Amino acid sequence: MVIVLEHNIKNKDKQYIRQFIEKSGFKVHEISGEEETIFGVVGNVTLDAREIEILTGVNRVIPISSPYKLASREFKKEDTLITVGPVKIGGPRIVVIAGPCAVESREQIIETAQMVKESGAVILRGGAYKPRSSPYAFQGLGEKGLKYLKEASLKTGMPTISEVISAETIDQVKEYVDILQIGARNMYNFDLLKRVGTAGKTVMLKRGLSATIQEFLMSAEYLLAHGAHNIILCERGIRTFETYTRNTLDISAIPIVKKLSHLPIFVDPSHATGIRNKVLPMALASIAAGAHGISVEVHPAPEKALSDGPQSLYPEQFEKLMRDIEALAPVFEKEIARLPKRDVISISAKHTRAPKLKGKKRIAFQGERGSFSEKAIILYFEEDVDTLACREFREVFNAVLEGNAHYGMIPLENSLSGSIHQNYDLLLQFPDIQIVGEKKIRIVHNLIGLPEATLDSIKRVYSHPQGLAQCSRFLEEYPAWEKISFYDTAGSVAHIADMGATDNAAIASIEAAKFNKLKVLKEGIETNPQNYTRFVIIAREENARIKNPTKASLVFSTLDKPGALFQALKVLAGRKLNMKKLESRPIPGKPWEYMFYIDVEIPSEVTLFTSVLEELKAYTENLRLLGMYRF
Repeated sequence: MVIVLEHNIKNKDKQYIRQFIEKSGFKVHEISGEEETIFGVVGNVTLDAREIEILTGVNRVIPISSPYKLASREFKKEDTLITVGPVKIGGPRIVVIAGPCAVESREQIIETAQMVKESGAVILRGGAYKPRSSPYAFQGLGEKGLKYLKEASLKTGMPTISEVISAETIDQVKEYVDILQIGARNMYNFDLLKRVGTAGKTVMLKRGLSATIQEFLMSAEYLLAHGAHNIILCERGIRTFETYTRNTLDISAIPIVKKLSHLPIFVDPSHATGIRNKVLPMALASIAAGAHGISVEVHPAPEKALSDGPQSLYPEQFEKLMRDIEALAPVFEKEIARLPKRDVISISAKHTRAPKLKGKKRIAFQGERGSFSEKAIILYFEEDVDTLACREFREVFNAVLEGNAHYGMIPLENSLSGSIHQNYDLLLQFPDIQIVGEKKIRIVHNLIGLPEATLDSIKRVYSHPQGLAQCSRFLEEYPAWEKISFYDTAGSVAHIADMGATDNAAIASIEAAKFNKLKVLKEGIETNPQNYTRFVIIAREENARIKNPTKASLVFSTLDKPGALFQALKVLAGRKLNMKKLESRPIPGKPWEYMFYIDVEIPSEVTLFTSVLEELKAYTENLRLLGMYRF
């Protein structure tokens, strides 16, 4: 059963409930969330739920009908999120594990680690102990292989995963690796599962060759019941009558497991197919089916591999796979998990400075130096900061996610042209990024030219399409001028500076003119002076703690039934929370279905807001908090 405790339960009442349950012969598993704390109760004896419900501090008791108690959705409705070093597993992330089937030498594993990391993998795989069908096949390097794997991890910053094949090797393997893997052959080795459950490590459990989904989840239950909290399930193909491929990949297991269990589900397309050229399409199919990640075998020279060479990808194949995943991920509102970069490199255009991430805060923004986004940075931070110019909005998100910048500054909406939908979509695609602040600035457009230029010398005007549109009344006075769209207002100023012709002009901020040492030919040329842009500051999730937040941004979809949106908004109204914004956006790949973005004021008692989030879950789907911040 699941026991939901009251939100403000006293510690003595909590301890009494635990002791009462344990004295009855049950084991208690505590899960503490932001909104509530629950006790998962498992055991072979019976207990009347009414005896629990009357105890002080108990909110409600929920019975669990499935045979796998702790692994079931009944036990935990939300997806389990697992943190392994710098990598978060679960939710809308796609985590890629890559590496050779077996560690063959120090040089091989380090070369492979550096190569797969450069292509985008975030966890390194490599077997040190290999269970093989033939006693004459390569069995692995044992502890020496684990040491090589650990060295590769230290050089690249990638967490590692390696298989445990016996109880005797558990202590040794866990000393060197971050994730313990239970192979398909050992899924039914319940004594091993019990021992691994007590090891205190994240565990990846692979589905047995002929296991049903229920048997698969029952094996996970063994791990959970014996102390393991972070379990990753892995579908790696089952044995059928088909002999063309090594196994038959059960794609349908992915959505089924996600429905039945809160645990993240991965796919190993290498073992599922056993054929190198089939790995890529099966990996993409797994992601399309909803897998939280994939584990693939990669080798610098597969033809020389001591184990599973025919199913190991060449480096160039893995690089292509990562590019394909990056293209596919946004379709399913997902984002590839990335490692923070240790060494800061410039990702921007030629006008960008790229100091190291030490000392001053570095803030990424889209555009060139002198843009309105950079002006918002200066006004918000009110201190000496370094700025990092990026050509695309997605580069801003990547710079923050990968550690090239402490924060990012992105525009979300303009008072005249409305929301910048691309950035709303990017907030949804980057689950490890949150909003931590906002800044509204007035947009004042200016006509800028070379120092020698005059209004009479101008023949062409460059600017962002919105900049041109917002200055239409001024431009109508000069019908002979050619209006040329450019990707960025400040970038258009840098462009005419590079060309050096007095008949070119640009529309941008005064700051852009100053940065490029050009002249303002005409100030304040925007048609409507009530032109404001709302910018938000984004940061990695672990840097998103804001004291006394006053505003929150949410996104959710509604249940497919009449009045669903009304019921969700009624929750806010019932708690007297002031809604500042409501906007719908189509869900990519789902015609006529919508996500709803909401900004709401947070009351002085933040716990009231967190209780509202919990209540909203009953009327929404895919509810996500984009950030809590001050305005």
